[in-house]
Amino acid sequence: MAQTAILLTFFFGLGAIAASFAGVLAGRLATGQSWLSGRSRCDACSDVLEPLTLVPLFSYLLMRGRARCCGARLSWRAPLTEALLGSLFALGYLRFGLTSALPFFLLALVLLLALVLYDLAHQILPPSLLATFVALSAAAGWLAQPSPAAFGTTVAVAASVALVLAGIHLVSGGRAMGLADAPLAFGLALLAGGALAPSGFVFAFWIGAVIGIGLLAGRPAGSRMGVEVPFAPFLAAGFLLALFTQWNILPLVQLFTR
Repeated sequence: MAQTAILLTFFFGLGAIAASFAGVLAGRLATGQSWLSGRSRCDACSDVLEPLTLVPLFSYLLMRGRARCCGARLSWRAPLTEALLGSLFALGYLRFGLTSALPFFLLALVLLLALVLYDLAHQILPPSLLATFVALSAAAGWLAQPSPAAFGTTVAVAASVALVLAGIHLVSGGRAMGLADAPLAFGLALLAGGALAPSGFVFAFWIGAVIGIGLLAGRPAGSRMGVEVPFAPFLAAGFLLALFTQWNILPLVQLFTR
């Protein structure tokens, strides 16, 4: 028990640090800056940030949500993503253990967070990040499966999910979702596995529907403007929910569709 607690704490801290990197990666790709070099700067006053202000979670809490250099209020997004990815790293350790699949899975999570952050900010998925995410997901999926035949089944299911999303994009003329959501779903299905990928697909649409209805309900009275929401966060949430809960939703769906 003590060893497990230590490892969970280690992976949580590692995930929180990795979330800071994912934020830098997503932010600098948009501006063309190198994510390999250069000091981080305050968004409000552009001062170079001191190392003590960059400690995941703790810096935000100790500074009470304000920048040390100028006192500007800091966004809650950074500590939220640090806590989220830290939790996912810990869950990843519980799910895969100290196996060869774990490093690839954790790296895929880092790229997934960067993709979600970029999509939220710009409503587009960078091809370079997307291709790397799919490659890492394929490696993690291959190493996690018990046999080549099982991995082949997972690839077939993942391809089917991707084709459905590509079809929705084409039929809707790109209004329902972007074409890049298809390869993203392909990578996520490889991570979830063939048995759970359909559940992840269903969960993604359910989560998207609930949040979409909430956004529509929150519009000003009489407004006719539509609500455009990136679908990548819903895909990520749906497939990860299926993976970590191991909940196969298909029997429930079949029960209500009889």
